[in-house]
Amino acid sequence: MEIFKYLEQYDYEQVVFCQDNQSGLKAIIAIHDTTLGPALGGTRMWTYESEEAAIEDALRLAKGMTYKNAAAGLNLGGGKTVIIGDPRKDKNEEMFRAFGRYVQGLNGRYITAEDVGTTVADMDLIHEETDYVTGISPAFGSSGNPSPVTAYGVYRGMKAAAKAAFGSDSLEGKVVAIQGVGNVAYSLCRHLHEEGAQLIVTDINREAVNRAVEEFGARAVDPNEIYGVECDIYAPCALGATVNDDTIPQLKARVIAGSANNQLKETRHGDLIHEMGIVYAPDYVINAGGVINVADELYGYNYERAMKKVETIYNSIEKVIEISKRDGIPTYVAADRMAEERIERIRNSRSQFLQNGHNILSRRRTR
Repeated sequence: MEIFKYLEQYDYEQVVFCQDNQSGLKAIIAIHDTTLGPALGGTRMWTYESEEAAIEDALRLAKGMTYKNAAAGLNLGGGKTVIIGDPRKDKNEEMFRAFGRYVQGLNGRYITAEDVGTTVADMDLIHEETDYVTGISPAFGSSGNPSPVTAYGVYRGMKAAAKAAFGSDSLEGKVVAIQGVGNVAYSLCRHLHEEGAQLIVTDINREAVNRAVEEFGARAVDPNEIYGVECDIYAPCALGATVNDDTIPQLKARVIAGSANNQLKETRHGDLIHEMGIVYAPDYVINAGGVINVADELYGYNYERAMKKVETIYNSIEKVIEISKRDGIPTYVAADRMAEERIERIRNSRSQFLQNGHNILSRRRTR
């Protein structure tokens, strides 16, 4: 892999390779962009096929966090860490404390958090060595379980998308097909049920489905049937890439809005649903409640303040749809454009500030 060529092509700032013989730590910290502030992004632990695959994943995820944080209106850039190893058997205290020392060495340029393969307990170990970590135990002033907050953000974003599709953001009487009923989707179901929406649910976990049926009066269907049910809104809340060549012809929904990451299998699928007139709430915009919540820890966590910020996901989805209509582009492209425009405004403002300072110094020297 031609690492510097890749960094230059996608405008990355920094990649840090971390290793510790004693603990077996092999980690890659990727910092994509810090125009808006220090890079915030989780630490993922995974068994990668190769070191190159690990590097590529770190870089891809770091760039995604730049866009997610920018679109959420956070004063944070994008970064990500991957630790090479099996999270079921390779973890140890020394590993995460060694990693914490590497994070501390970046002196605030990068702030980490929980991700796939890591837990709150792992974050607590990192916290032993650095303050630049979020998602730690509530005893340390953390925000705790992020799932309900993420769900509330998805609920708010879904209402904004419904307004664009149906002329009203009321979900009363709307039929919502929910693919996956995990922790986030369960909380989402509660919000929808309380507003009077009708729920259709599916999951490979029978217990999760039965709970939604019993508590929210949902109708259960087979996992393969969820895409073609008669509904107003399709909410992908489990696996990614469920908007694809096989499912798109089955969809009867006028809105796609859910908590899953990477909902479009390929970008061209975003083009297809746009042409079909389906309103798509881009995943990294609508599911940003979790990162908004942990970001509030940086100021001394305040639940009311965090939730007030999460509510603005409604406005973010509205803005994405506005840009989509303004520029005649699919919403997934509009989301990127919204994030890029914000970063560019701050970058230009900073450049102007520095130039003004340079001009003042130059004038002083010539006197």
